[in-house]
Amino acid sequence: MSIAQWPEAERPREKLLTRGPSALSDAELLAIFLRTGCAGKSAVDLARDLLVRFNGLRPLLEADQDAFCSGEGLGPAKYAQLQAVLEMGRRHLSASMTAGDLLTSPDLVRSYLSSQLRHRRQEVFAVLFLDNQHRLLAYEELFFGTIDGASVYPREVVKEALSRNAAAVILAHNHPSGVAEPSGADRRITERLQQALDLVGVRVLDHMVVGDGEVVSFAERGWL
Repeated sequence: MSIAQWPEAERPREKLLTRGPSALSDAELLAIFLRTGCAGKSAVDLARDLLVRFNGLRPLLEADQDAFCSGEGLGPAKYAQLQAVLEMGRRHLSASMTAGDLLTSPDLVRSYLSSQLRHRRQEVFAVLFLDNQHRLLAYEELFFGTIDGASVYPREVVKEALSRNAAAVILAHNHPSGVAEPSGADRRITERLQQALDLVGVRVLDHMVVGDGEVVSFAERGWL
């Protein structure tokens, strides 16, 4: 039976419009994105099969083009459409951060950093540069490493902060292992960066370590 023949309250699109997107399952949300099914399958049936094949929604959304396009009913056009949707989500988070005081929005900062760094396969060290009202000036990925770590140079961070006339920064990096617990090396480089930035009057408000589903805050641990 096609979705058009389902009771109206059970159709994914109508259900979203009447009850909101949070009321939909992963398969129903994916079905709206797919729009159509294939021979013998509704869009919801196809969505369920894809979720099983990719072992969940997140692996599907984070798959590279070759892996994504290997799925039934998927291709380059769908991949491009998905990447556009994901990028719009990231830009929406960025615009929300630019508009407000980040010290009052720790959950927003976590969501933004997770969207930028959680899926990266190598370690990336990034910095949020903030003005004196703690509004976002820029997000910059400055250092890149292997899965085991990244070389971080305080001089480069200071130079970038001065070039943007930043009053404060939030440091961030990911752990590709998925374990967000900071290492001893993470704590040592944070101390070095804090000392270097303090010399030019730039405050380190936090250092956030992004893992798989968790973001650890140095400030919340009392380490800053």
